[in-house]
Amino acid sequence: MSRFPRIALAAVSMAAAVGVLAGCSGGAAPAGSAGNGEPQQGGTLTYLEPQTWLTLYSPAGGFYPNGGVINNITDRLLYQDPDTLELEPWIAEDWSVNEDATEYTFTLREGVTYSDGSPLDAENVVRNIDLFGLGDADRALTVSEAINNYERGEVVDDRTVRFFFSAPAPGFAQAVSTINSGLLSSATLERTSEEFGPGNATEIIGSGPFVIADEEIGTALSLEAREDYDWAPPSFAHQGRAYLDAIEILVVPEDSVRVGTVATQQAHIARQVEAPDEAQFDAEGLSLLAASTNGVNNGLSFRFRDPLLEDVRVRQALIAAIDREEIVETLFTDSYPLATGALAESALGYVDTSEYYVHDVEEATRLLDEAGWEIGSDGIREKDGEKLALTFNEALPQPRSREVITLVREQLREVGVEVSLLPGDQAAQDAARAEVGALQVYHSMVGRADYDVLKSQYSSANRDALLNGYPDGSVGDEELDALLDEIASASTEEGRIEASAAAQQRLADQAYILPFFEEPQVFGYIDTVGGFRTESVGRPAFYDTWLAG
Repeated sequence: MSRFPRIALAAVSMAAAVGVLAGCSGGAAPAGSAGNGEPQQGGTLTYLEPQTWLTLYSPAGGFYPNGGVINNITDRLLYQDPDTLELEPWIAEDWSVNEDATEYTFTLREGVTYSDGSPLDAENVVRNIDLFGLGDADRALTVSEAINNYERGEVVDDRTVRFFFSAPAPGFAQAVSTINSGLLSSATLERTSEEFGPGNATEIIGSGPFVIADEEIGTALSLEAREDYDWAPPSFAHQGRAYLDAIEILVVPEDSVRVGTVATQQAHIARQVEAPDEAQFDAEGLSLLAASTNGVNNGLSFRFRDPLLEDVRVRQALIAAIDREEIVETLFTDSYPLATGALAESALGYVDTSEYYVHDVEEATRLLDEAGWEIGSDGIREKDGEKLALTFNEALPQPRSREVITLVREQLREVGVEVSLLPGDQAAQDAARAEVGALQVYHSMVGRADYDVLKSQYSSANRDALLNGYPDGSVGDEELDALLDEIASASTEEGRIEASAAAQQRLADQAYILPFFEEPQVFGYIDTVGGFRTESVGRPAFYDTWLAG
């Protein structure tokens, strides 16, 4: 068997977990805080994930299991403080941007190397950003959704790079602080999309504080501290090597096993502690960290080009019929604040549009009647011989998605709307997401601490949650796309704020979305863990983490 503990590979019973972390002691500061004790060097942290990673190609790393790995094996040009969202130096010790945000210049730190010994120099940085900004269709490597209007990079000298854009790109500085711009060695950049996938983890080379030492496909990943790491962001009090010796990332899909293993202090940290399990962490020696994702809220996107939803009155009726407060109060906790708009209140550009999401069953009934949908013999509304039957996806990465849609189904059934849940694994869900007619309503969210997050979620050129763009190249709402493009292309912050507000207003006016709650990443941990924190959208950052005892 491999170097992993048997619990990592079985992950099917509580009994199998016994003894993984024998000898842990209490007294450490809570995770997510700076800590009240002195950090200690050494130890192996066991971290439990509900799903396995799918790719370590940085621009495609948004799925949380991907990002949780990429965030710890790569560095970025800039660092975004997760509390203030301010940008700071990291691999770039200085940077500047011209007046219209079409040209960025970065001065790189000296002496940074990848774990294979190759230099992180100007030539390598340009190769990274050229690939991330332009993609490579021949190798099925996508363009980063965080980078807009990219044209080319230029090596000025060994420590200076310059990037050029075909139109203003005000979000680029923040883009190069995200895991989607995690820097990779030149050899790693030669790989195909498939070669960034499972089975290849140990060959993905970054310059970060940890390196991938071993992999069991679909079940476990081992990270080891890089001994010569010495280029953390200068603002960090801790410099040099990570405190931990190693991290064992174990895939434990079953909520009860994942939570129970940490609650009985047989593992250190678990991600995605579901709301019903939070109470277990009220016990002595256990705590929770609900990290903000600072982006588009968890909610529904109504695919308005579908014939069933093309009438705005139908979309307004669905919104009025769905009781968001009942959903949040029944299924979630205080870790999940009720959404007041498309964006979390902590997100850049946030606008309160909660007046558009008032629960009113009588109004929902009136709107559906007015739109010509009549109650049929089975209680489901019909029009021109077609039933008002909608298919929703199960958002597997999102908390309690199946339960959320089940409650939505009950609420909509009261006004004569039938709801079906699309079954299937992540591959099936991904395929249906982009298929015209497969889904009428899409459940999702996106975390990114920049104005551009709205474009990432709703633009027909990006994730296109509304399916505004069709394969024939047509766009249903060109005005919305133009507003989203303006967010990414306005040369001033004031212009971006205005475009963001206008886009949020259009989403509300046209009844395109129904936001449920501000989705956190909820981690449960034992109090022997100190210094644990997340980056700006809730992915784990283990550089400062340490273990007591």
